[in-house]
Amino acid sequence: MTEAFETQRDRLRAVAYRVLGSHADAEDVVQEAWVRLARQDQATIANPAAWLTTVVGRLSLDLLRSRQARSETACGLVVTPADDLAPDEQAVLGDSVGLALLVVLDSLAPGERLAFVLHDMFAVPFHEIGRILGKSADATKMIASRARRKVRAADRPVGGADREHREAVRAFRAAALGGDFEALLRVLDPDVKLTVDTAGGVVVTLGATAVASGARMFSGEAARHRPVLVDGVPGHMSWRSDGTPLSVIAFTVADGRITGIRIVVDPAKLAAIRLPDPA
Repeated sequence: MTEAFETQRDRLRAVAYRVLGSHADAEDVVQEAWVRLARQDQATIANPAAWLTTVVGRLSLDLLRSRQARSETACGLVVTPADDLAPDEQAVLGDSVGLALLVVLDSLAPGERLAFVLHDMFAVPFHEIGRILGKSADATKMIASRARRKVRAADRPVGGADREHREAVRAFRAAALGGDFEALLRVLDPDVKLTVDTAGGVVVTLGATAVASGARMFSGEAARHRPVLVDGVPGHMSWRSDGTPLSVIAFTVADGRITGIRIVVDPAKLAAIRLPDPA
């Protein structure tokens, strides 16, 4: 039983990561699959690989649904880990599993994401995916087809777009933390739109000069941060040195410049986002 699991471990981790977009969550799901396998009567498992894939698929789907429902009902937006690797490590993941694809996958409904990942990335038959979703093979095929159309319609290239986004956001953070006004102007599009969700309501600021002036207010406050997806848009979440959340920021980048910034600083909404402080 142990040997059967170990031969599948890397594949199971890859499945869970692509469904969940987080290495830490993927590791937890794979570990739980091992616990369930150890409790199972070995004689009842005809195909260990298929059995484990089904268990990992169901666990991942449950986690994805609870994560999405909790975030949406608690704070009105979906914030999920973008990855548990540093940006430079993300850049070398390869095989089309970069940040850009994770952004697209994060825009899918949980069932669509699972069906797309299992079938299109791992060639799992529709009847097996259907057992996880509680659907017929034909219904599952339609779900996967719908997800495939959404992925293609998003038309977000991987690789170069990831690097462009990371570089723009890195430049913005360095300039904001350093209070470098000129550097902020260079990375911001002249018509950039900043939307700040505060406890008192939503505040919108237009134009690079005004946005750059506001960005300097955050200099020095963020002690730690981690990459996240905010409603499918790449960004990061920051914490103060005492561990309390400071902000969630999402960036839209085009042609190497930041065209849109969404910031959530409302303490009530930040408290509802259950992502651990990376300290």
